[in-house]
Amino acid sequence: MAQTQKEKDLPPPLPEPLRVPVADSHTHLDMQSGTVEEAVAKAASVGVTTLVQVGCDLAGSRWAAKTAEAHENIWATVALHPNEAPRIVHGDPDGWSRQGAREPGGEAALDAALEEIAALAALPQVRGVGETGLDHFRTGPEGRAAQEKSFRGHIAIAKRHGKALVIHDRDAHEDVLRVLAEEGAPETVVFHCFSGDAAMAKICAERGYHMSFAGNVTFKNAAPLREALAVAPLDQVLVETDAPFLTPAPYRGRPNAPYLVPLTLRAMAEVKGVPEDTLAAAVAANTARVFGYRAPVSATREPGEGRHVQ
Repeated sequence: MAQTQKEKDLPPPLPEPLRVPVADSHTHLDMQSGTVEEAVAKAASVGVTTLVQVGCDLAGSRWAAKTAEAHENIWATVALHPNEAPRIVHGDPDGWSRQGAREPGGEAALDAALEEIAALAALPQVRGVGETGLDHFRTGPEGRAAQEKSFRGHIAIAKRHGKALVIHDRDAHEDVLRVLAEEGAPETVVFHCFSGDAAMAKICAERGYHMSFAGNVTFKNAAPLREALAVAPLDQVLVETDAPFLTPAPYRGRPNAPYLVPLTLRAMAEVKGVPEDTLAAAVAANTARVFGYRAPVSATREPGEGRHVQ
């Protein structure tokens, strides 16, 4: 039975809490309803105790860094999304992005934007550079040069500051792998919302890249994703929401948020054929290692327990 619009607007109910706390390795709190504090509390109530807030443009990256600075259980990544780079260079007359209509800025404007991303990436609460990469789905051939220039710039920034590189790869697997090989990948690479098949997963595994799976791994038509997850090494797997997008089944189409990680994680554990707690412990350790923080040992912090910075 089709959902009504009112049903689609309703947040899904709280899932059963996880016994082993985990992190949402990729979320967009600035695109979700409610306050940051509400999102953090709701996630923590079901065992999602750490959030990685991801920047997609200059304004969003500034906000991510500021938000992470103010909340001990939020870390930030900063970047220009692959689809943002062509808008900076060629303009955005339709105002599709959050900035509204923009005039072309040329490569000089892209260089200036990358300089600001580099400055933000140096901050201690910023633990990743991303989401960056290539998107051949939304940006046509005319924007690919800007995307690739931006991607190469982000790779250099990640290596300069020793931060994880968080990749957006949509319909661009071969080109993403090519650019990483040409530039030399940073020590830590994460394919956010992994979208490849088992063959792609094996390549990533061989190269030491991490693969983060989102709610779409639960979709009926996502058999290739599940096959990729099945062959991905346990120590290279993360879980994410990409909220407010990609809400896991059975709530596809409704608003996503970090508190729904348990639904995706349980589906992943079934695919991997491991107990829920085993997968939760693995992804918690993996996420902490990738983003350079100490994973919490319980779903609740002791009074006075502060942020651990390594």
